[in-house]
Amino acid sequence: MRVRPLTLTAACGAALLAAGLPPTAASGTPHPTSPQEGTVSAADLLAEVTSCSQISNGRYRTDADSPAIIPVCGKNGAVFWKADMDIDCDGQRTAKCNENTDPWYQDDTAFHQSDGKPLRSDTLPYVVVPSVSGTWDYTAAGIRGGGVVAVVHNNQVQYAVVGDTGPAKIIGEASYATAEALGIDPDPATGGAESGVTYILFRNSRASPIESHDAAVSLGDRLAREFIRNN
Repeated sequence: MRVRPLTLTAACGAALLAAGLPPTAASGTPHPTSPQEGTVSAADLLAEVTSCSQISNGRYRTDADSPAIIPVCGKNGAVFWKADMDIDCDGQRTAKCNENTDPWYQDDTAFHQSDGKPLRSDTLPYVVVPSVSGTWDYTAAGIRGGGVVAVVHNNQVQYAVVGDTGPAKIIGEASYATAEALGIDPDPATGGAESGVTYILFRNSRASPIESHDAAVSLGDRLAREFIRNN
């Protein structure tokens, strides 16, 4: 789980502007936006999360020195939040995710594959939830490791699983693979999205095995249709 200071984010952005480069050029050419996953559109999902019934006891920061303004909201069958996306490159060590590519790299994830190994950030779309605290206990809301998440950004829907936990006061983070599939720069040091990402976590769900993205998409599409129907 990375904790990116706001000052570092601003500095990276300033450097890119000075060089005359768009933010997506930080790690090379921009990543293409993925095709729509499943049968439920981004617009239909977003229409169900326009208002927030706050279920968290407080609000979260998106970065270490940003204000705490992000609530966790409750709906029938799901919880959601709207935040940024920092890049989690933790888990199995790969050419894309390691100590050299990620200043915050850790070689483990809170939840593991069916074979006991940590998750692989650069191939498995997953989302990070804040560690249990007085602000919010994700387990009490029916959220668990392997739970299915619809991540919505730029009119695209990407299904993911709950794969890691992070700082108790920060929210808005997903794996390298999640960002890449949504056309967000996945560079763990300089990438991510500053805003515009909606995370919809389906209560009491679990993709099995956790490392199967196909399982997450199949279950997520069904749960998304139920979410639309029941709200």
